[in-house]
Amino acid sequence: MANTHRFDYSRFVVQPGKKLHLADHDPSYTAGIADKEAAKESLLEDVSQLAAMQDVFWASKRYAMIIIFQAMDAAGKDSTIRHVMSGVNPQGVNVYSFKAPTEEERLRHFLWRPMRVLPAAGTIAIFNRSYYEEVLVVRVHPSYLETQPLTTTERGQGLGHIWQSRYADIACFEKMLCEENTLVLKFFLNVSRKEQRKRFLERLENHEKNWKFSMMDLKERALWDDYQQAYEEMLAATSTEAAPWYIIPADRKWFTRACVADIITSRLRSLHLQYPKVPANEAAALEEAKRQLQAEKNGDDS
Repeated sequence: MANTHRFDYSRFVVQPGKKLHLADHDPSYTAGIADKEAAKESLLEDVSQLAAMQDVFWASKRYAMIIIFQAMDAAGKDSTIRHVMSGVNPQGVNVYSFKAPTEEERLRHFLWRPMRVLPAAGTIAIFNRSYYEEVLVVRVHPSYLETQPLTTTERGQGLGHIWQSRYADIACFEKMLCEENTLVLKFFLNVSRKEQRKRFLERLENHEKNWKFSMMDLKERALWDDYQQAYEEMLAATSTEAAPWYIIPADRKWFTRACVADIITSRLRSLHLQYPKVPANEAAALEEAKRQLQAEKNGDDS
């Protein structure tokens, strides 16, 4: 069945190599969807389709998929993942949260972490934050570099060189993945500063949500402009034809979820996957197995 709503994805895609201004992207945009109920209808349809297509994706084992979510705090990453992936078979999906690196991770190349959890053919890996933190959080807090094993050349050429080098490493890494039949979908959930404040206050005013708030959230909020600049440069530098970034409006969670679900199902649909066909010699064996089971049932009935 066709989707109830379709989105103009072109306005969300970051064009490779072009300068980007997040101020040009409206966080409250809803693509003409009237309200939460209309978005929910679209989401439920896509969730159903996603569940069906994931079954074929798993069975065919031709592709793997990585879905990356990056955003400012309180943009809705967790809830988007929970709602969009609510119908999938958990055996074929793994979610990884890239928090502060461990000692083991910190002493290696920053792409070692994602390499350890790359999805196998037929499976989906969801990165709730990702290796992109190394050109976002670390860029806003360059002191973190002091504990990383940078080369003498990197330390000598300055911060600008480090970020450009990491952008290039990421582009090569994702190019390799795409060439090996791994789809890389990257979503930046674009929440406004005003909406973030509202969501932080909700967490503070609702005792059941207090656990979601940390004083570090407030400290990072004070660096909003620095993060916006880091995101702008990262998005422009690492969006490619094979693995583009989507800037998803995130002030209306119901639209964010519906939009992300629709993009994922559209990408899966474009693969035109089918269930694997059983070889002729095995088909004969299956027919014999069916005959035996049918005969067994007939015997039971008698």
